[in-house]
Amino acid sequence: MRFLLIAFCIFTLTSCDYFTVKEKETTSSEIVAIVNTDKLFREDLKNVLPNNISKEDSIVLVKSYIQDWAIKKLFLKKAENNSSLESLQEIDLLVNDYRESLLINKYKTEIINQKLDTIISEEEIETYYNLNKDNFKLNEELVKAKYISFDKDLKNEKEIIKLFQSDKIEDQEELERKQLSFKIYDLNDSVWTELDKILLKVPFSKENLLKKTKFIQKQDSLSLYLVAVKDILPRNEIAPLSYIESKIKQMILHKRKIELIRDIEKIIVKDATKNNNFKIY
Repeated sequence: MRFLLIAFCIFTLTSCDYFTVKEKETTSSEIVAIVNTDKLFREDLKNVLPNNISKEDSIVLVKSYIQDWAIKKLFLKKAENNSSLESLQEIDLLVNDYRESLLINKYKTEIINQKLDTIISEEEIETYYNLNKDNFKLNEELVKAKYISFDKDLKNEKEIIKLFQSDKIEDQEELERKQLSFKIYDLNDSVWTELDKILLKVPFSKENLLKKTKFIQKQDSLSLYLVAVKDILPRNEIAPLSYIESKIKQMILHKRKIELIRDIEKIIVKDATKNNNFKIY
């Protein structure tokens, strides 16, 4: 061990000289540190240093890298010497299994990227939804609602409230043109949204927003809040298709991936059997 530490220090100093003496010529195979039978070469340090680093910083960084490398190797040797043969064999098996899994999964991913049909028709989505409706019960309340918040001292407060209450398209368009006056807003009440998300933005109770209403308002010390609830869906109701359409697409794609891999597995086994590369005794 004493010899290793001395050798390590000598080669560390040698590596530092490389970064302080520009005129020194070196080769890519030059050794900068040794721990037992493991060697660290100058070439291994190529990618350690970032661009535009000072000479002083490069010395510090290289020293740190060599020390970390040496400590890792020394720890590894200690661990190997203090592990039973059974433990080492178990680790080798785990490493091999992990390597095989990585290779197989990488190959499967390549197959999926090349061969998977990702085009899903609206008809297919609707069919899947109708066949699996009972699996799409809501875990949260949904609402179709619009809301805005603005400074309570805003001069055109009455005009904004009037526009907000109106169902006329031109009034809604005018309201959207005033959105720069709003602190928060969402004027699209044609899509289903989780009620809890809205409650994070407006200071109303859940009970207030679980009732259809064309207009409710609330005021605090700084702002005025307006909300209109067009429709509601309570928990345990079947989720509307529009709300879970993207989720269904992912389910269909996942099913296709499984079927594709199974088909490939059958082809691989069939080819191996045909070519006498796979036999069962």
